[in-house]
Amino acid sequence: MTSTIEARQTAPEPLLDPARTYELDRQHVFHSWSAQAKITPMTVVSATGSHVWDGEGKRYLDFSSQLVYTNIGHQHPRVVQAVQEQAARLCTIAPQHANDARSEAARMIAEVTPGDLDKVFFTNGGADANEHAVRMARLHTGRYKVLTRYRSYHGGTDTAVNLTGDPRRWPNDYASSGVVHFFGPFLYRSRFHATTEQEECDRALEHLEETIRMEGPETIAAILLESIPGTAGIMIPPPGYLTGVRELCDRYGIVLIADEVMAGFGRSGRWFGVDHDGVVPDLLTFAKGVNSGYVPLGGVAISPRIAATFDERVYPGGLTYSGHPLATAAAVATLQVMQDEDVVGGAARLGEEIIGPRLRQILESHPSVGEVRGAGVFWALELVKDRQTREPLAPYGGTSEAMNRVVAECKANGLLPFANFNRIHVVPPCTTTAEEVHEGLDILDRALTLADDAIGS
Repeated sequence: MTSTIEARQTAPEPLLDPARTYELDRQHVFHSWSAQAKITPMTVVSATGSHVWDGEGKRYLDFSSQLVYTNIGHQHPRVVQAVQEQAARLCTIAPQHANDARSEAARMIAEVTPGDLDKVFFTNGGADANEHAVRMARLHTGRYKVLTRYRSYHGGTDTAVNLTGDPRRWPNDYASSGVVHFFGPFLYRSRFHATTEQEECDRALEHLEETIRMEGPETIAAILLESIPGTAGIMIPPPGYLTGVRELCDRYGIVLIADEVMAGFGRSGRWFGVDHDGVVPDLLTFAKGVNSGYVPLGGVAISPRIAATFDERVYPGGLTYSGHPLATAAAVATLQVMQDEDVVGGAARLGEEIIGPRLRQILESHPSVGEVRGAGVFWALELVKDRQTREPLAPYGGTSEAMNRVVAECKANGLLPFANFNRIHVVPPCTTTAEEVHEGLDILDRALTLADDAIGS
């Protein structure tokens, strides 16, 4: 790993002057999830390994993996080379034709997905992967409703944003999408008055089965779950929960869809989040880490039972760029790197040996930290105003001056954090070195004193 990191210490010159880049951005670029007049986006001119550089030449340690997708880090030379070689040979071809990059990517993905998920339908990203998984489930079962949990995120397209269980759904939800939300397990903020992980697991499963019965099992096509909810808070399911959901789906003839868009491809120290519970879903959606976002790519891994539904029946869906050669060539190279460099094992070790222990120390020393939780390189710190009441440091769906100060302090000291509502997520690339992880956590540790000050501690 060291030699690879050392090979990524030089960055190319930017295409435009950074000031010109920013000027053109503000004139012509419409940003997602933003009030356009209230943002001042950071200009990023280059990146390598676990670092990015802004327009003023300042280097930041990337503890966000951007939107939690650069699992193998920025500008990995083997993946860059694979994209360059593919572009020189075959830049694009329509999806009705077989191409070697797509075929090999499908084989390699099927090799690491759990169980017999051996067919892959390629999409452009995670949202459309979830859209298509739901469509497949509805057509397979002849039912329409889909159950998803509160505190979840499944994408920004029409069906996906309605599947979502966080505030981004609210402006887009007209209660006509066939989605029913339920509460998943989250012991720190339990909706079930649980005091132990086992109680939380049992009561969450009881709640889900009651929801199924009240909605009518014969009306429910699928239960769609993030194996480990990501942006919503990195709530690791208690042992046995996903197994219990699998059993409920089998009992009532419901398709189980595992959303592995963020948790998948090594992020939690396993290939997929469902691997922690040994569960095989009927459909598994992916994106992000499959090629570290070097070229947009997502997909659905499909069980034989559901794939057979469309052996003689036309599947009514497709995309112009399904299995795009540049994207799938990047996936092939990424998966080869992950295997050759033991990226999944490295992520597990970082979580067990460094991130977890350091975050537990931070929990003990900062009264503004109510809980830390996670696995691999997939962690969250829950910031609170009061540990006893667990009142969040920022409201659900919003932010606060105290949160903004912590984030600003991190950036001022060269750390690019991932913050959402009252949480700081520790989600660096899986290939980040132990020294870099310690450096980033040192910066975060110091920045959290501002949160302590804000609550009067």
